[in-house]
Amino acid sequence: MDVLLHITTAEAARIAAGLGRALTSQEASWSCFLTNDGVKALDDADFAAASAGAARVVVCEHSWDHHMDSRACPVEQGSQTVNSALVAEAARVVSL
Repeated sequence: MDVLLHITTAEAARIAAGLGRALTSQEASWSCFLTNDGVKALDDADFAAASAGAARVVVCEHSWDHHMDSRACPVEQGSQTVNSALVAEAARVVSL
């Protein structure tokens, strides 16, 4: 994968949406991992739409349960081990 967006705060949604759209338009392979309150970025319609271009969107299962009141998760849930694997696969990591 070319780029991993590592999203750690909800305020990063706007930036991540723009980056995601740019990566998709350049036909880059990208994924994102959301952790901490960064899982709330999925509530941002612009980010949610942009993330459709990602190869993989994964949220930290623990963070989702803690911040999202046990509602159904619209993307893959994973552990910090999955996060580590994504970092290892990425040519570049952008942490927001």
